[in-house]
Amino acid sequence: MEDFRQTYLDLCKERGVEPQESVTAKLVECKSSRLDVSGVSLSDCMVGDEGAKVFLTGLFYNTTLKVLDLKGNNLKSSAAEALGKLLARNNSLTRLVLDWNALGVWEEAFTTFCEGLGSNNVLTHLDLRNNQINHHGMLALAQTLKCNSSLKVLDLRWNNIGLLGGRCLLETLHSNHSVAQLELAGNNIPSDTLKALEHIVGRNTDRQSTLRESHSRTQVLSKEIQNLKQEKGRQFQNLMVTIDRQREEMGHSNLSSSIQISQLQEALNERKSTVNSLTAKLQMTEAAFALSEQKNHSLAELIARLKVEKEQLMETHSREKKKGHEDSVSREGKLLREIQNLTDTNVQLKNKVDEVERKCKSQQQQLFELKQELTNSTAELRLKLAQAEDRLEVEKRRFKQGLEDMDHLRQREVERVNRHLEESEKTLQERIFKLEGQRIQLEEDLSKAKAACMAERSQAEEDLSKARLQVRQEEQERVSSLEEKLRSTRSSLQEVQLQVSQQKQIIADQQAKNSQHNIETDCLRRRIEELQQELSGKDQEKVAEVSRVRLELQEQIGHLEAERIAQGGLKEKIGALERELKVLNSNHREALLDKESEMSSLLEKIRLKEAEIKRMRDDEAQRATYLQNAILTYVQGSPLAQYSSSNK
Repeated sequence: MEDFRQTYLDLCKERGVEPQESVTAKLVECKSSRLDVSGVSLSDCMVGDEGAKVFLTGLFYNTTLKVLDLKGNNLKSSAAEALGKLLARNNSLTRLVLDWNALGVWEEAFTTFCEGLGSNNVLTHLDLRNNQINHHGMLALAQTLKCNSSLKVLDLRWNNIGLLGGRCLLETLHSNHSVAQLELAGNNIPSDTLKALEHIVGRNTDRQSTLRESHSRTQVLSKEIQNLKQEKGRQFQNLMVTIDRQREEMGHSNLSSSIQISQLQEALNERKSTVNSLTAKLQMTEAAFALSEQKNHSLAELIARLKVEKEQLMETHSREKKKGHEDSVSREGKLLREIQNLTDTNVQLKNKVDEVERKCKSQQQQLFELKQELTNSTAELRLKLAQAEDRLEVEKRRFKQGLEDMDHLRQREVERVNRHLEESEKTLQERIFKLEGQRIQLEEDLSKAKAACMAERSQAEEDLSKARLQVRQEEQERVSSLEEKLRSTRSSLQEVQLQVSQQKQIIADQQAKNSQHNIETDCLRRRIEELQQELSGKDQEKVAEVSRVRLELQEQIGHLEAERIAQGGLKEKIGALERELKVLNSNHREALLDKESEMSSLLEKIRLKEAEIKRMRDDEAQRATYLQNAILTYVQGSPLAQYSSSNK
């Protein structure tokens, strides 16, 4: 704080004159509005009215001065008017010390000072000790206090307010709730009036402390609500980032699955080309029934392997459907169409076998024509025929046993696929029920949050409604996708059952054809011996071809197994991401519940405090009424009132 008093004394000593008003005016030549000070002290400098007027005029537009001390400067009417104008124009002064002056001697000047104080809304501390203020000045000051709401500390000690001034001040303080500290010692005010004034001032103090506490609690609540909004925003952003990351990973997995499907398509195309080459070789060996039977057996093995691969693909696709990929339906349709193509290829092969059988019949006619030629060699070939019959019986039994084993394995695989599909359908239904329960729980939680925050925080309500709408849409999309997957799984199950029935019919037809082939085999036994030498070379070629086909199929099976392992890793990643999403949803719901409970408890505390404040206000109003009635009865019963009534 800059000490203007010392500056004034230094100027007086420098010029060799006594301190006076003309010298005080020199302090204003520095243009006080430009001074960057927060407090000025000129106590006991005897500045006087004129010097104070000039000095205060220079402070009209000062924006940095907070404290002004003019104690003991013999300020009177002109200074009082200048102070009133200063208070009316200055918006930075908060503390004004004017004790040991004579501001209350001139009523008009003091009224001007009070009017300036009434238009000021910044000053909080006013010291008017020993200013000769009487009950008339107190009346003007009381009128000022009715419209002033910033003054908190008022010091009126050692004046001459008296009984009338005390009563006027008491009436004023009933409507003024800002004065929290009032000093009235040495003013000839009765003790009951002093007690009433102390009671009102104490009430104002309690009121201000309560308001400060309520304001601080309101700030704390607003901060808590803002923190809650930020936390919800962060959680929502984290949830959206997690969902985007999962969508990206699902897109990568779908891309890899499409690549794998294209590879499978290529493998199936290669397999088709292999089957076409086999059919061409079958046409080349139409004359040899034994070779055609062997080729039929190899084709049956190839069909069995294709069935096994088809079942593996179906199992893989069922697992993918269980994890929730939308593209599994298209992939399964492609695989089913490919399997249908394979079945069509098998039908073509069967038609070709029928053609072979017709050609065999034509060859049988040729055998009847050559019967006469073979009668001479019948005796020599009987031993070989017996051996061939034994071998044929052994091959027939082995073939029948293989067919029975294939039928048994097929039935077991069909049962396993049915059980797996039923289990997957049950798990999908359970997940749908769980998700529905979670959606209902989320809707209930969000409705509770909306009901709790509707009265106090409209902006928070809008944010919660947006979050609720987005969560509901996500849950609905998830439930709809799961329902679509369930429907596609059911349709695929029906298609698989239809294909199984078709395969059963095909197997029955094959068995019938095999029985027919056995009958025709009895007729062609003689022809077999003649063609045995020719078939030996062709058998070697066929064995080499079959071994090559087996190697190719084993390589394809290895590739498919590697792809299945890769798909299993992707499914594990998807399951981990789903578990992480569930954990995040549960944490988010728990945080919402905790914040709602905290908000409800804080709102309940605010309601209790408001009720307590209202009760205190009612008590204060009742006490003020009692005090006013007591003062009126006291005034009516006082000797001064009796004297005035007797004069009348």
